[in-house]
Amino acid sequence: MNWDAVEGNWNQVKSKISQQWGKLTDDQLDLVSGKRDRLIGEIEECYGIARDEAERQVTAWEAQYGDMFDKIKRRTRKNADAAQH
Repeated sequence: MNWDAVEGNWNQVKSKISQQWGKLTDDQLDLVSGKRDRLIGEIEECYGIARDEAERQVTAWEAQYGDMFDKIKRRTRKNADAAQH
């Protein structure tokens, strides 16, 4: 998964993350702000799990949604290119 695309479209991504990890608060998600490492840390802390387990969960989530966010990035880039011409 391209986390630059996630970061650039954070408001769209937050809802999917909230569905997966419902204990994360809006404030925690704002702190994550599209950063993979921060997400892992917040999951680890909020759920009281080991870092490697949090990372495993994020990796599984990426496998499930990665194509969708890559498409968002391509669409965003295409729209930006069209606006420049």
